[in-house]
Amino acid sequence: MSGHNRWSKIKHTKAATDAKKSKGWTKLLKEVTMAAKGGGDPDGNARLRSAIEKARAGNVPNDTIKRSIQKGTGELAAETYEELLYEVYGPGGTACVVEILTDNRNRTAGEIRKLLERANGKLAASGSVLYLFHKRGHLVFEKQGIDEDKLMEAALDAGAEDVRTEGDIFLVVTEAGKMHDIMGTLEKKGMKPSHSEVGMYPDTHVHLEGKDAEHMWKLVQQLEDHDDVQNVYANYDIDDALVEQLSASA
Repeated sequence: MSGHNRWSKIKHTKAATDAKKSKGWTKLLKEVTMAAKGGGDPDGNARLRSAIEKARAGNVPNDTIKRSIQKGTGELAAETYEELLYEVYGPGGTACVVEILTDNRNRTAGEIRKLLERANGKLAASGSVLYLFHKRGHLVFEKQGIDEDKLMEAALDAGAEDVRTEGDIFLVVTEAGKMHDIMGTLEKKGMKPSHSEVGMYPDTHVHLEGKDAEHMWKLVQQLEDHDDVQNVYANYDIDDALVEQLSASA
């Protein structure tokens, strides 16, 4: 889940989401297949490199990843997926960007609309939400064992846009296309991120409390649980205590 970029909270969100995802491999492999359509060599295809890294982090076997790459390059028969981007208004004035891979656009659209109706959300017109988000690379480093000054100097020298402290982690923000090169440079200096991701991140956040917070949390969880939804990005912010409470009850 990439609902917001407060990484100190996202770890709780990810734990709640991943615990429920029995279909995690399917989504990871769909992304590998789609990414491989742009070329089967990860060294020349940043999207494929990211997809492979996520699949490996999800404990997908290398042979299974290889077959998905071959499906994308046309070496093996594969389902035909269409990429869609939904823009959504959520509870409390929030906004979401939902990335979808589907083999049936009409079925997916109907299912997502019903889900939104139940969760106090609705589809937004094209462009009415997307401008609030920008594609960026995020490298997450656990504070333990990392010298902040050295990380900041190395990351900025390598071309990172920003280095932030968020709770118990350091967050390195990069241009989307530079993330892997910057990550490689930092790893050579002994600084390996615990998580890396290119995604659509919001410029500002909407703080939610009470029912709005609960409804938004449930909306994002339900979207992420849908078979055809690959990623959900949203601009909400919820207090740490409530995040932990919602995670525990998920």
